[in-house]
Amino acid sequence: METKKLTKEEFLEKLKTDKEFYKKYGRKNITEGKQVLPPCHYSWQVYTRELSQEERYNWYIKTNNKNVSRSSNQFDMDDILNTNNIPKRAISLMWNQRSVDTFLGLPFNIASYGLLLEIIAKAVNMVPDELIGNLGDTHLYSNHVEQAREQIFREPYSLPNLVFGKTDEFFKSLGEDLSLITHLDNTDFVIENYQSHPTIKAPLSN
Repeated sequence: METKKLTKEEFLEKLKTDKEFYKKYGRKNITEGKQVLPPCHYSWQVYTRELSQEERYNWYIKTNNKNVSRSSNQFDMDDILNTNNIPKRAISLMWNQRSVDTFLGLPFNIASYGLLLEIIAKAVNMVPDELIGNLGDTHLYSNHVEQAREQIFREPYSLPNLVFGKTDEFFKSLGEDLSLITHLDNTDFVIENYQSHPTIKAPLSN
């Protein structure tokens, strides 16, 4: 007996109305690896580079929120930076993403991987550097166009500050075992001076 080939509309409707069909062909089935299609996010990696003395000095000023007199003697300046445990290297993170919902998903993805980069940098005492998204099927759904346009033309606010609630000793322990990152939760971070525009609602496209 030949199986009827469903149209796209029929397939989506069946996902919504038939529980058994959804178990076999729905999103959960895909992300658990039961189908050939891989999950949207499938890997991330980090790489580091050495910081110049100038970059280390600028980071010292930024993190201490004060202007420290710069010594004309390179060795004196190195001693000041090392004494204050100013990082010698910067770290960047790149993630790979197969499919990208530009309006609903990508802003959250950027914030999530940005936070991950900040956590790792804190744990290994490096300066968070570049955040790079290697994005595959990047799309904007037709029923999100007006919402995206509204967001683009809003006046941006100044960036907030991320403050860690855990001690430096805790993050030093993460440097030895990064699996301990899973012990963190939303109470371990404070976002200061965060401002947001009113919500822009958009339907989830299946």
